[in-house]
Amino acid sequence: MAQSAYALNIVNRGITRSIFRWIHIICGIPILGYIYDSPSDTHNYAFSVRYFFLPLLLLSGLWMWKGHLVRRLVARRSA
Repeated sequence: MAQSAYALNIVNRGITRSIFRWIHIICGIPILGYIYDSPSDTHNYAFSVRYFFLPLLLLSGLWMWKGHLVRRLVARRSA
């Protein structure tokens, strides 16, 4: 039995949302360590938290929050 394009689209969106959710959770762990670790140890990984984990956390959060609007805008421009 063949699935419709709409059903596949829903499955793909669910998988995409799950991937972004896990990226968001995993990137939040080093930020918690940066906040709650002793100040003498934070300089060891401050660069990676500031320039890798925080932007990735923000982008994944924004995509989960407003990604439907971005998809809608991209769909209008391509059509």
